[in-house]
Amino acid sequence: MVKMRLKRMGSKGAPFYRIVVADSRSPRDGRFIEEIGYYDPTKNPSVIKVDQELAQKWLSQGAQATDTVKKLLKIAGVE
Repeated sequence: MVKMRLKRMGSKGAPFYRIVVADSRSPRDGRFIEEIGYYDPTKNPSVIKVDQELAQKWLSQGAQATDTVKKLLKIAGVE
């Protein structure tokens, strides 16, 4: 199964996340298929950047978004 999920990046205490499409069996920060955006909660206000065309493409092909990614996509105006 293919999932859209967050990949943690950044240093200790200052995380930011990449929104990636990955096989559900691969580790959280491991191999992924495609990067479709990022989320930076350390900024004020938080920064969410998503490639809407790629997100729609993967959702239409049956990729399942995690709960957090669903919220971020809704804020970014994808769904």
